[in-house]
Amino acid sequence: MKNVYLSFFFLLMLTMTVLSQSSADTLRLSDLLKELQEENPKVKALLHQWKAQEAAIAPAGALPDPQIGINFLNLPVNSFAFDQEAMTGKQISFMQYFPFPGKLGLKENIARDDARIAHERYQEGLNQLRMLVKQTYYDIYYIDKAIEITKKNADILIQFIKIAETKYTVGRGLQQDVLRAQVEHSRMMDKIIALENRRDVLVARLNYLLSRPPASPVQHTARLKELPFPMKLEDLRELAVANRPLLKAWQFQVEKQQKAVRLAKKEYLPDFKLAIAYTQRDALRTGGKGVDFISGLFTIKVPLYFWKKQRKIVEQRQYQQISAQQEYENLRNQILSEVESTWSSLEKSWQLIDLYRTGIIPQATQSLNSAIAGYQTDKVDFLTLLNNQITLYNYEMDYHRILSEYYKSIARMEFVIGQDILNY
Repeated sequence: MKNVYLSFFFLLMLTMTVLSQSSADTLRLSDLLKELQEENPKVKALLHQWKAQEAAIAPAGALPDPQIGINFLNLPVNSFAFDQEAMTGKQISFMQYFPFPGKLGLKENIARDDARIAHERYQEGLNQLRMLVKQTYYDIYYIDKAIEITKKNADILIQFIKIAETKYTVGRGLQQDVLRAQVEHSRMMDKIIALENRRDVLVARLNYLLSRPPASPVQHTARLKELPFPMKLEDLRELAVANRPLLKAWQFQVEKQQKAVRLAKKEYLPDFKLAIAYTQRDALRTGGKGVDFISGLFTIKVPLYFWKKQRKIVEQRQYQQISAQQEYENLRNQILSEVESTWSSLEKSWQLIDLYRTGIIPQATQSLNSAIAGYQTDKVDFLTLLNNQITLYNYEMDYHRILSEYYKSIARMEFVIGQDILNY
């Protein structure tokens, strides 16, 4: 009987320590983030949108294509002969349109702002997907730990059943103790099934983000460390305003609209057209010599109806500029609010982690050890022992859930400020 109790005590103490998975079979978050950037179709789509906008910069600042013409001048319809009339000739012309100086430069700068906006939206989309991968990873971490802890507790309950059956056989225990332990063991097995089903859902989500087949296997996650958050709230606010890609995109949008207003005002200024033509004439059949000649053309586009066209375009662009500025301010306030709320979640989670790590779990472990000692000397009943074990199990589950939520909040904060905080 003594050996049975010692064996039981050793196995129970073994469950108080959460063991990490073998490093050879560990799911590394850094590998997942690298795979995301290389394989996710949404990331690729945003990347190519950015490259497309970059390719549009040079054409925006280029002159319009010139026009080359070939003309027949004053060709008589009675003979269609080039040597009948003195004014008949064959002409080749070249025509070029010139916008007023400064317009093309503004158009090129506007296109460059579009490329910057596309780049920031690419980075924003990538960061958002990185956050989803991180949070899914931390959810899987919790499920892995929950399955591990539940399986260990199920093994302990088997020992409980054996101990209760032994005491019942020798007349020192109750049959209801055996039945209660069996019920708790069945509940543990039910939880394992539910947890494994939930893991399958999370694995499918992770595989979707990584553009893998839905049923692709995913290894166990690495052990998360209890690390205090390394940054201050004031620094996070500054980083969010300086680094958040979506906010930078709207800042470029404001600058783009400012340039668009300047371009609209330049539409009051005229554009030019320059043309030159060379006409070749044949010698006339009457003996007259055909002399070639050159023609030139210079025209100015006059904004004659400016009060109905150019002025309204300027007004439109000014409203768009004001709208972009207000969108920027609204987004800035929203981001700062997200920094505050995420910071609050981080503080709360860390306080709970510290409380569970230094207070609740050690106290629950001590209470269980006391119950074990009392049960061995028949000073504590089986139900008290079982309740202490279940209580410790629940606290361990809560601890890893809170730790997972803590890291998910860090991932959220990294997205909000647009910068990694942890080393991946």
